[in-house]
Parts: sequence; C-alpha cells; structure tokens
Amino acid sequence: MDWRHACTHAPPTCPFDGGRRIGISDRIIGISRFPVNRRAATLPRIDSPETDHETFSMSIGSEFSSQRILIVGGSSGMGLALAEKLLALSAEVTIVGRSTGKLAAAEARLAHRDRLRTLAADVTQEGDVARLFSSAGKWHHIVTTAADIAGVYELLPSMNIETARRVLDSKIIGPLLLAKYGAPRLEPGGSITFTSGIAAYRPAARGSVVAAVNGALQSLVYALAIELAPIRVNAVSPGWVDTPIWQHVAGERKADVLGEMARRLPVSRIGRPSDIADAITAVMANGFMTGTVMHVDGGQRLV
Repeated sequence: MDWRHACTHAPPTCPFDGGRRIGISDRIIGISRFPVNRRAATLPRIDSPETDHETFSMSIGSEFSSQRILIVGGSSGMGLALAEKLLALSAEVTIVGRSTGKLAAAEARLAHRDRLRTLAADVTQEGDVARLFSSAGKWHHIVTTAADIAGVYELLPSMNIETARRVLDSKIIGPLLLAKYGAPRLEPGGSITFTSGIAAYRPAARGSVVAAVNGALQSLVYALAIELAPIRVNAVSPGWVDTPIWQHVAGERKADVLGEMARRLPVSRIGRPSDIADAITAVMANGFMTGTVMHVDGGQRLV
C-alpha cells in the first residue's frame, strides 16, 4: 500500500489530515472529491518565508496570549473550566450566557478579571447573536458548550415536543447562528469549536433527542468546515463528565449513575470539566485540524 492509498483509507475520525476526508486538502495530490472554497488554496505553505509560524504553533499556551476568545456556555461546567484555563494562558475571554446570575457567579469565581468580559445573550435568537457580533470587534476563536436539555430525557410516549425543539435550538440552531454571524468576525487562522457528545455514538432509551442533535452536529461540522474554509470548524465530543447538567439527567441518582459508569470505563473514572477544556484548547491550537470530531470519553465508545 503506497502513501496515497493509506491516506484515502484513513480512519474517519483521524483528526490530523487538514480536512482531507471532507475534500479540503485533496489538492496535496492533485485531486478534488468535493467542491472546495478555493480561498484555502491561497494560504502560504508552512515552509514559505512569508508564513507566520505563530499560526502553526503547537506549543499550547503561548499562542493564546492576548487572543480574543468567545465562549458560549462559559458560565458553568465545561465552558467555565475552559474560560479558567484560557485566562491562565493570558487570553482575553468573553463568556456568554442567558442567566445574568450565573454570569455574575462565574465572574466572581474566575481570576484575571481584567481580561474577562461577560455578556448576556440567548444564542438561539438570531437578533441576540447579530447584536453579539455587531459591536464586539474581531475574534480569534469561537467556542460553544451550551446545551439546554432539561426535561428531554423521556421515553417517546411522555416526551414534550416543545422541550425537544428547545434542545434542537440550543444544540443546532445556536451553533448555526454563531457560525453565520461569527465567521465574518474571525481573524485569519481562527476557528469555531462546537460540543457534541457520547449520546450520538452510544444512544440509550430516553435519550433519542440528545442522540439526534449530537449526531447532527457532527454532520454540521463537516459541512461548515468546507463552506467556511480556511476557517477551521471542529467539535469535541465528551463522554460522561461530572457537570451540573447531570441534575437534569439523573436527579438524585447522579452519584450512583456516574459511579457505575466509572467502574465500566477503561480509565476507571468519570470525566472532569478540565478534561474537556484541555481537549478544546488542543483543537483550537492545532492549525491542521478541521472537519473533525475529537472524542474525549474515557473509552466509553468501546464498552
């Protein structure tokens, strides 16, 4: 098998291919399987004298200094952990959420408040998203970890369809609007990162809606990585992570449910918000990653 055959048959979740699985980087061997936004072809080669090598830095940390990063859902859970990490790396962070109370609590908890900003907005509402980007200047990265899944874990006979629509709004419409209005405001080399989830790959009874939206988000990542190129579009797919969202899933049984899963996982523990923050940071830093879903699930897809 020569190298071209090996690349063609790379695993579908292999992240370090510059988008080749979805057609963007087939120009390397002179073919193109999909229509591609040819702006990508104008990027300088990495070994070109005019290349800004900071763009290609893989030293996670230094490249975030003074970068402006927007985190939707940054007032709790994984988004809050990401804000904390990026502030420690000298980034300028803006966290967005619907609840002014949660935003105030997050601001009180986080250090480096001179580089922190909070904004109240509902990203499922197009007017809110348009206003969010109309006066906020340029961004280096946009991330969303937001998910409104309260009340949706029900068997079909008991499911409230309006609740299901609310989940669709938070996990699909919200990311679409962020891409629509955010992409024109991104600096060169910028990225958009969504948050999918294990439910798409290990669905369970009562979880049909969450499985569906997380699966759809993967396809959205593929499509937007082509449409918005050379802007990079990716998703991180967490497994079971100990965040407040579990109150909506398991209620008073949260500790027992998470403990049982921890005993099944190859890593013998449940995820922490910091695990997902580390993964999102790595995705943002990797200039050769696009159209990819990075799985951070402790091996849950294997058991």
